[in-house]
Amino acid sequence: MKYFENILHTIGNTPLVKINAITEDFPCTVLAKVETTNPGNSIKDRMALKMIEDAEKSGKLKPGGTIIEGTSGNTGMGLAIAAVIKGYKCIFTTTDKQSKEKVDALKAFGAEVIVCPTDVEPEDPRSYYSVSTRLAAEVPNAWKPNQYDNLSNSQAHYEQTGPEIWDQTDGKITHLVVGVGTGGTISGTARFLKEKNPNIKAFGIDTFGSVFKKYKETGEFDKNEIYPYITEGIGEDFLPANVDFSLIDKFEKVTDKDAAVMTRRIPREEGIFAGNSAGSAMAGLIQLKNEFKAGDVVVVIFHDHGTRYLGKMFNEDWMRDRGFLPANITKTALDLVQNHMNQPLVSCKDNDLCSVIFAKMQKFGISQIPIMGQDGQFVGSVEDNHFYSELLKDNTLMAKPVSTVMQKAYPIVAFSESIEKVSSMIHKQNSAVLMMDMGGNWHIITKHDVIRAIAE
Repeated sequence: MKYFENILHTIGNTPLVKINAITEDFPCTVLAKVETTNPGNSIKDRMALKMIEDAEKSGKLKPGGTIIEGTSGNTGMGLAIAAVIKGYKCIFTTTDKQSKEKVDALKAFGAEVIVCPTDVEPEDPRSYYSVSTRLAAEVPNAWKPNQYDNLSNSQAHYEQTGPEIWDQTDGKITHLVVGVGTGGTISGTARFLKEKNPNIKAFGIDTFGSVFKKYKETGEFDKNEIYPYITEGIGEDFLPANVDFSLIDKFEKVTDKDAAVMTRRIPREEGIFAGNSAGSAMAGLIQLKNEFKAGDVVVVIFHDHGTRYLGKMFNEDWMRDRGFLPANITKTALDLVQNHMNQPLVSCKDNDLCSVIFAKMQKFGISQIPIMGQDGQFVGSVEDNHFYSELLKDNTLMAKPVSTVMQKAYPIVAFSESIEKVSSMIHKQNSAVLMMDMGGNWHIITKHDVIRAIAE
């Protein structure tokens, strides 16, 4: 029989997957280290278990103890999973900018979660750093991992992530691209890889509102760089001990918008459901394109799973409210017919007389009519300019069937089709499209419907 003794033995050995669509114009090979296959769906499982095991060996974490940590969610998940197996309690503090999914996931493993304000200094007694420190001192038999300064964090990646990438690329990796938060992933992984090949470059992805990039470039800790940001999992307003700046060759900052938009692109274009920090890393990689040349092998870390962000980056209302998506991004063909949704489609049969067409155009004040065949399928259309032109040529036209003046049928679109797609189908050679709503009723969409929707 082939099985693992417990879930902790499934941590690591995550796949390396080639990125194709997003980097199709890159001169090099881009590979994603997909950490979502860890049991907690993030790379943090690695260092969470390492910190616990090292604390057990040192005696800092005793049987039946309580693990108390400030976390953006993923480290807490890794700690919570290990705590279930090893018999510890967990209390986590987090910030109010973290997704509800992350908080609910921690609670699913029996952890207590305390949400703290984001927009306060780390030293403020209300910050999630300070609250976790206070609780660790107050709760009996408690241990605070302190993932930011606990070097077991980076050591986990030196022992696991780095060797895995080296082996999976057959030692051909030339660049490592990682979103930097605690710094453990990039520092531990880069340390191992650079020991194997000093020419390997490590690029850290930072966010606006974080201090890393400027500190690396100037050595100055500039508090003016610090302000609230939306991106999760990367950037900091202090310097964690796990961030080894000597191992990071360059930092690249990515905006909240670019990170969020790229987060949505990854599953749609690569089929990989990764989270916000992966979006940041990929957006940063795109900005760093000129750093790479033919023959390079670039590995980018996909830190966690997209399910943690269903209420945020993968929610169009949330994205639109923050200006990350155009206001009309969610408008569809169905939205275009709202002002005449309750009006039945005016149409004619191909064997109706042309006088019927004329009468309907006059009665309803319309300029085009779709034509149906005897089987109920759309077989053509008639537009007023064409009809009147034909009438001038033949004064007996009114007594002839519609089929004698019929033009080509209008294209049919799905009710869910985007406004952009619909508008691209309406032009000089084609003045309308047809759509069936969810109730089975047909509607016509013209350029006036598109213009009205855009103007709203």
